Amino acid sequence: METANWTVGKVAKRCGVKVSTLHFYERRGLIRSTRNAGNQRRYKPDVLRRVSVIKAGQKMGISLESIRQALETLPGQRTPGAKDWQRLSTHWRVELDERIAYLERLRDSLTGCIGCGCLSMENCPIYNADDKLASEGRGPVLLDRARGGSSTVTQ
Repeated sequence: METANWTVGKVAKRCGVKVSTLHFYERRGLIRSTRNAGNQRRYKPDVLRRVSVIKAGQKMGISLESIRQALETLPGQRTPGAKDWQRLSTHWRVELDERIAYLERLRDSLTGCIGCGCLSMENCPIYNADDKLASEGRGPVLLDRARGGSSTVTQ
């Protein structure tokens, strides 16, 4: 078993994050530490891989909540190995593909309805005469209908 002897400063420097980021990740249940006799945080070396997975997920636009849920599927809160990463990245690929498709629809609509400035599509005389879409919800209803009902792009 690896000894938890890495200081928060050493982990932060090695991972390229701020100490406060590690504290935040810990509060969110993404990483964990132990405390030494002086009540200082100490990390096992495998936290480097865990923080790397978190950062990679964030760079892909995956929410911290989704990352936390994925990491919770690992037995004993172990650090992801190659097979774990394959499974996690396959799941996240689906999320990314959905987001990319949504963004492509948004891009393709920019010079049309959204380009008119209404954004909500509630008053658009071209796509939404007499505001018939109001009964379907708020926001860009036509774009969201194709996406499955969500009205936000970000997680």
